[in-house]
Amino acid sequence: MSKKNGIDANSRRAFLRSAAAFGAAAWAGSAYAQTALDELINSPRRGSWDDQFDAKASRTATAVLSNTPVFGPETIAHVQQAIFDYQQIVAAGGWPMVTAPSTVRLELGVNDPAVQQLRQRLMVSGDLPRAAGISSAFDSYVDGAVKRFQARHGLPTDGVIGEFTLKALNVDAATRLAQLETNLVRLQSMSGDLGRRYVMVNIPAAYIEAVENGRVVLRHTAIVGKIDRQSPILNSKIYEVILNPYWTAPRSIVQKDIMPLMRKDPTYLERNAIRLFDASGNEVSPETVDWNAEKAPNLMFRQDPGKINAMSSTKINFHNEHAVYMHDTPQQGLFNKLMRFESSGCVRVQNVRDLSTWLLKETPGWSRQQIEATIKSGVNTPIELAEEVPVYFTYVTAWSAKDRVVQFRDDIYQRDGAAELALQTTTGIEQSAGPIDADALPQ
Repeated sequence: MSKKNGIDANSRRAFLRSAAAFGAAAWAGSAYAQTALDELINSPRRGSWDDQFDAKASRTATAVLSNTPVFGPETIAHVQQAIFDYQQIVAAGGWPMVTAPSTVRLELGVNDPAVQQLRQRLMVSGDLPRAAGISSAFDSYVDGAVKRFQARHGLPTDGVIGEFTLKALNVDAATRLAQLETNLVRLQSMSGDLGRRYVMVNIPAAYIEAVENGRVVLRHTAIVGKIDRQSPILNSKIYEVILNPYWTAPRSIVQKDIMPLMRKDPTYLERNAIRLFDASGNEVSPETVDWNAEKAPNLMFRQDPGKINAMSSTKINFHNEHAVYMHDTPQQGLFNKLMRFESSGCVRVQNVRDLSTWLLKETPGWSRQQIEATIKSGVNTPIELAEEVPVYFTYVTAWSAKDRVVQFRDDIYQRDGAAELALQTTTGIEQSAGPIDADALPQ
């Protein structure tokens, strides 16, 4: 992968085209930006929320995703445009902080002075049209703007100003500008030819893109590494899909997790269909192991295929020195969590059979029907891809794909250099479902 410290000619031409297209609407400088901000603050008040109701605003505001990949050829130009826009916002004094009232929750139908701050905040960031005006009414225009803001920040689009939405709203504009600049460097380093087909895992966003011919064909929710067991940054190639996989516990998990569990419950391995094998492949009885020893035994801990297997139906292998992989999970409920940082480095994939079907579509004999029939059989089946597919584990917390829709995510591993960007990940996180990797086995 070629590294680039500057902007190549294609990216520069793309940026100039983008800037020209947006020129009529772009702010020309800080003086004009201040005038625009004054216009927002002093705009006429709207009526009460019910007589200004516009259902279309709520329906269309969350349409911030596109089939343009994070590492698309135009992304650098779009991020450069976002940086330009945010420079003007910062020069104009940024946006106001939003103070949530203690007596009422800010949501559709509420009338409270705090909504005026919220309107100003959303107008400056481009989520709420200026024509919506400044009033105390949380009408459908504000509801749609909040949902758009939430979608851009990877938050549940419920239109309610809860803890996490409020924290995201109150990250100041200068910090967001610096976040964009930091991520521009990351995006430039990935601006080469990534391949005709590839898989991108964006760790802080906890989601996956399958890209083909420059377009996102699949997008998957993911679960990635915990703060203390981080998923690595890597470039590799997927070479194998295993249906009904065995799960072999990494030694770190045996030491940190399985040993303590066996001290508490000697039936744990048997209940979870985990068997022990020595270096010669001979099965070893758990009763012969000293589970109170300081170090774990030098044995292989292997779980048989099945519904309770830590990888459930599927394991996706790629070359890497970290012994990580992508896989299915029996704990599907974890995909519904806001903070999906639960694993020991591996990546769990929601709807993994769709991804497997896409990976194997150019491998003869592996239609969706054949994949499903093999999983149903319960037989361990490794499948080598006819052509390896590149996979990239990346760390991008800010990007813009098109239409000036700027996306931000929490700096879960604290790599962006601003403590407030990780605020949403330091409080309110539920504990892992179990101490075993995400990869987590039933207790």
